[in-house]
Amino acid sequence: MRVSRKAGLFVSSALCGALALGVAGPAGAAFSSVRDVPAGSGSGVSVAPVPGAEALAKQNAALAGAGAVVQPVTDLVAGVLKAPDGKLPKDEAAEHAAEVKKALDSLAAGAKGAAGTAGVPGGRAQAPGPELVAKAAADLQAKVDALVKASAAGDAKATAAALQAALTGTVNVVVAIVLGGDLPAPDLKGLPKLPSLPGVDPVQTLPSL
Repeated sequence: MRVSRKAGLFVSSALCGALALGVAGPAGAAFSSVRDVPAGSGSGVSVAPVPGAEALAKQNAALAGAGAVVQPVTDLVAGVLKAPDGKLPKDEAAEHAAEVKKALDSLAAGAKGAAGTAGVPGGRAQAPGPELVAKAAADLQAKVDALVKASAAGDAKATAAALQAALTGTVNVVVAIVLGGDLPAPDLKGLPKLPSLPGVDPVQTLPSL
C-alpha cells in the first residue's frame, strides 16, 4: 500500500523542523527577513529574546527552505524508480510535479524578493546569493519537467538521464542556499573548507551569544 503524498510530506516536514531545532517555514522563508521576536508573555512579564535570535531564525528558515525543495523532488525520483519501466501513472506524475512546482515557486519568489538591488559604485547589482538560488530553482524546474516528460513517454534511457539531471539540479539548489551567505560555515574536523560566492560574505560562526 502506498503511503499518501500528503502524509509523507507532513512527516518529512515535521522531521526537518525537529532537526533544525526550530519551526520550519515554507521554502520561500529561506530568504525572508525575520522582523519580530516576541518580547512579552500573557502575564505581562517582559521576556528578553534569545541572543542572536534574528540571525538564528534566518539560518533555520534557510535549512527549512532547502528541505522543502529536496523532499518533493526525491519523492518524484523514488516514484519513477519504483514504477515499471520508469513510467509513472499519469495522475501520480501530475501530483508529484505539482508538489515540486509549488516548492520551487515558493523558493524562487522568496529569493527574488530578497535579491532586490544592492548599491555598487557606478550602478546597482542584484544580490548574488539569492539571485543564484533563483537561478538554481529555475534550472531544477526545467529538469523536473524533462523527467516527468521522459517518464510519461516510457523511454527508459531518457528517463535514466533525466533522473540524474534532476538529482544534480537538486544538489545545485542546496549548494546555492548553503553558499548564499546566511548559513554558518561547517566546522566538523575532516570537512573541506567551502568556497564562497563572489560578493557574498559567508557566516563563519554562529551569532555571538
